[in-house]
Amino acid sequence: MDVLAAPADRHKGWYLSLMAPNTKGPSFAWLDPSRLYCNSQAFADCVKDLLSPFHSDSIDLVAGIDAMGFILGASVAATLEKGFLAIRKAGHLCVATQNQNYTDYTGREKTMEVRLDVLKPGMRLLLVDQWIETGGTMKAVIQLVERLGATVVGVAAVAIENTEGGKWIKENYKFSHCIPEELQSQIDRKYLDSFKSF
Repeated sequence: MDVLAAPADRHKGWYLSLMAPNTKGPSFAWLDPSRLYCNSQAFADCVKDLLSPFHSDSIDLVAGIDAMGFILGASVAATLEKGFLAIRKAGHLCVATQNQNYTDYTGREKTMEVRLDVLKPGMRLLLVDQWIETGGTMKAVIQLVERLGATVVGVAAVAIENTEGGKWIKENYKFSHCIPEELQSQIDRKYLDSFKSF
């Protein structure tokens, strides 16, 4: 499929076939979801699909997770006409922060941080990231947000894998992702049948 084309029948997740398989680098980065953002219709439909479960929810702020969650999160925030909060990897914010250590999907110890001058008790946040594999990063962000008294309205990502951490998020928080049920097993296997066309 032409990366900039859009089919007439745009069912949920049609744009997932635009994602490219990893052709270099370590095995944990198994695909490149950012390719679908190059297609304006795919990007718009992805954001629409992510927001569909949250239309009746009161959301004060959208938070995106460093770094690819910034792209989706900012687009979600603009669509909702809400502000956007960047939740960063440690060392990137030059203001007072709260931080949380965690283990990411590569097994490395890392730290996430959030600025202290925005979140207030009772604020309602939608958390957005590009992909949730082990759930370690998202769990750390949830802990940060809740420690500051804010409420997590929900979690949105292009995909949430059915790992232990992914299942924990699905069981404990309202969530959305762009994966039709019939493709979940491919996501969990870390190989999409659409990769055969590359």
